[in-house]
Amino acid sequence: MKIFRIAFIFSILFSLHFSLFAQTDTIGINTIITKTNKVLNDYPAEKIYLHFDKPYYAVADTVWFKAYVTENQNFLSTLSKIIYVDVINQNDSLIQTLKLPITGGFAYGSFPLDQINYKQGNYHIRAYTMWMLNSDDPAFFSKTFYVGEAIDKEVKTHISYKNTSTDKLEKIDARVQFKDANNKPYANRNVSWQVVTSYTVIAKGRGTTDSNGYLTIAMSNAQKAEYQLKNGQLVTAINTTDKDVANSSFSLRNAILSKDFQFFPEGGNLIAGLTTKVAFKAVKSDGLGIASKGVVTDSEGKQVAVFSAQHLGMGSFNLLAETGKTYKANVSYSDGTSESYNLPAVTTAGITLNIDNSSADNIAIKILSNDAFFTENQGKKFYIIAQSKGVICYGAQTALSNKEYNTTVLKSKFPTGIAQLTLFNESGKPLSERLVFVQHKNNMNVAVSSPITTYGVKKKVKINMAAKKDGAPVEGSFSVSVVDETKVPSSEDATSTILTGLLLSSDVKGYIEKANYYFNAPDAKKNADLDVLLLTQGYRSFKYADIIANQLPKIQFLPEQGIELSGILRMNNGIPVRKGALLLSIPDKRFNLEGTTDPVGNFRFKNLVFNDSSKVTITAKYNPLYKNMTLQMNGSPVPSLTRNFSAAEEVLNIDSALTTYLDNSKRQYAYLHTLKDITVKAAVIPKVSHKDYPALTGLSQMADHEITGDRLKGCGMLINCLQGMLAGVTYADGNFYVSRDYNSGNRTPMGIFINGMNVDVNQINTIDVNQLESVEIFLRDELGLVNRANNVNGVLVFNQKKAPKGQKISKAQLMDMLPKYYELTFSPQGYDKEKQFYSPKYEAPASMNRNDLRTTIYWNPKVVTDAAGNASFEFYNADGRGQYKVTVEGIDANGNLGRSIFRYTVK
Repeated sequence: MKIFRIAFIFSILFSLHFSLFAQTDTIGINTIITKTNKVLNDYPAEKIYLHFDKPYYAVADTVWFKAYVTENQNFLSTLSKIIYVDVINQNDSLIQTLKLPITGGFAYGSFPLDQINYKQGNYHIRAYTMWMLNSDDPAFFSKTFYVGEAIDKEVKTHISYKNTSTDKLEKIDARVQFKDANNKPYANRNVSWQVVTSYTVIAKGRGTTDSNGYLTIAMSNAQKAEYQLKNGQLVTAINTTDKDVANSSFSLRNAILSKDFQFFPEGGNLIAGLTTKVAFKAVKSDGLGIASKGVVTDSEGKQVAVFSAQHLGMGSFNLLAETGKTYKANVSYSDGTSESYNLPAVTTAGITLNIDNSSADNIAIKILSNDAFFTENQGKKFYIIAQSKGVICYGAQTALSNKEYNTTVLKSKFPTGIAQLTLFNESGKPLSERLVFVQHKNNMNVAVSSPITTYGVKKKVKINMAAKKDGAPVEGSFSVSVVDETKVPSSEDATSTILTGLLLSSDVKGYIEKANYYFNAPDAKKNADLDVLLLTQGYRSFKYADIIANQLPKIQFLPEQGIELSGILRMNNGIPVRKGALLLSIPDKRFNLEGTTDPVGNFRFKNLVFNDSSKVTITAKYNPLYKNMTLQMNGSPVPSLTRNFSAAEEVLNIDSALTTYLDNSKRQYAYLHTLKDITVKAAVIPKVSHKDYPALTGLSQMADHEITGDRLKGCGMLINCLQGMLAGVTYADGNFYVSRDYNSGNRTPMGIFINGMNVDVNQINTIDVNQLESVEIFLRDELGLVNRANNVNGVLVFNQKKAPKGQKISKAQLMDMLPKYYELTFSPQGYDKEKQFYSPKYEAPASMNRNDLRTTIYWNPKVVTDAAGNASFEFYNADGRGQYKVTVEGIDANGNLGRSIFRYTVK
């Protein structure tokens, strides 16, 4: 049972403490609390954390994960029953989407990094539910991981950049080293290179490597050019032999780094006459902090403060602001550069919150107002309200009779995590806000042990778990990963954990660098660093101003309870079919379901269960005049693809970063070695294109962009895969639009043509990607013939491969081949099948002879502790010697989180 803790604290305090003001007001504290609590309860925010088996991978590996889905107070969510997990590459193109059922707040998934769809590079995972799409700033789970490649590796590279740009020119010197698979430098080899931005080559050249395999590439471009170097890719081609060429690609996104310095006065403002703590953050354009120091001077040139970053570019200093003065900071960065920045303007009359969170048991609250504000507002009511994890935890009010008030609040009133404290005036207007992190000592403790700490290779290992909270046993659900840490080293501070995901990252806006630093053996220094972090981050929550004004959140998407297929049935003249009979069939499930349209022709099949590979048929052929009917399916909402939220975690030199891991991967997947291509000369078979179809006469001979069919192999839902791949195209509201026109307000969709026939956008998902020759993108129709004839703006042409010539067919056979608009057979996205992690057993002597090069030794997402809080599991080691790492993460029914690391040695 959920217990929503609401503390209405109206204490009668004396001297400098809060005094109760008995009168009520139209916007009293009770009103604010009641309205806020109703919104928090009626519109709970779902959060997601994914636990992965390891932090990085190689091509041919399988990625394993468990999803934890929670709502208010970190209770396991009972809202959504479906989670979506997107895999997106470093070009922000969607590779695949997994659709998983949520059971009891958990989902289990995996996906292979096959050699067709995955290459060496950075990827990021995005996980969400449909319910989360209602938020203006949804707390999607986001994680970057990188993938190396060792199979048939011809070239290993390492690149570094030197930025020598001027005001007029972008100038980048790239120094690249080329090595072969055995780490031998490619000396004196010819290399050609080019810089590609938005499919346009903006620079190119040639060079020869030196005796150590190095080549320096000098690139330059006008600062105001349409296509810029920093938005491009450097593509190199090196002659590995007289006949063979190997290509490599490098992002220039972070080759030219800029710096930003921001100030965050505690409570929100610099107020004249008050000493204010001012937090600051120095960050590079790659998202990472940079060490800095400096001095603050006033408008008269007088030094008033000195500061130095304490952690990852963040720090704070105190400043006594004066009326009529402005302030400037002269900042020196660790890279030797310096810059000056203006501080926020001084507020002449104001009130603010000052918080001391250093005590283990209490939050010390101080309210400060300057003379001008006190004179204007003396005797008026002010409120403090604190919320955490979707719950109002504290509320108090006072009449302003002193310029300074002090009080303390017990931390026991708050759950573990971020608390938002807000100061209001009597009209309900927020005046000041502060975030603090409440860390309790009585968190769930997960003790992980083993009877011995040293094992042999391929020997059975037994791990015991004991989960407790406040000394009492805990029944919970846990996921367990065991890796060979000698082959999979990682930084614990940079690790994404269940604590960072559900207690920190999901509650604040913006990227948090090395989030687990604050949870990894926390001490006074780390707590102080966390406090400064929260001074520089925004809070994800509803706006109090909207709540008080009764502007409730707009709900467009209800929590999904199962797979739903919906659409509309019309006559060919466009009139909806009322009470039309429909039959849905899923042959591989031997499932049939009848349905009926509503008075306006809409139909909806709810709570379906089928796999992602299933074909579904919906037919209206059991109606009179069914041949004159047309079925049209509704599209599914999909969040737009945006820049990787955690792009700061991307790795430029993957070959260097994963040397040990890829050496092992090369041996592990040696059996996947492929023969080099052999060129066979033959007559060229004409490629299918838009020029083959009379309906598309008038389009340019050459498409603006083209995607070959082989890039889409393995795609389940073609519409989803195309989003982000179509250059100059935006997908929104179930249609494709020309981006430049859409951004300027033109909402005319692009025309969709399949084999020369104009079709509805949803027909795209009926295409067999294995039979797709290409997708041609026409962003403009110069003559306007196709646009005017079809009332569209731009054209997407889907060309399917030509069928081999066969025998003549009859008219009846031809009619069967023509589209039946009253019937649809398609492959909607179903649930991805849950797979079981294979863990070998070395019980028979013969099995001991085979090589075992696994890096993930054991993965179990379904470890459950019993009533005594205990659980155990067994597995066998691989051949690797060294240190093995056991990671256990989990949650109980009360939202308590636990994480533990255990290591043992294999000799």
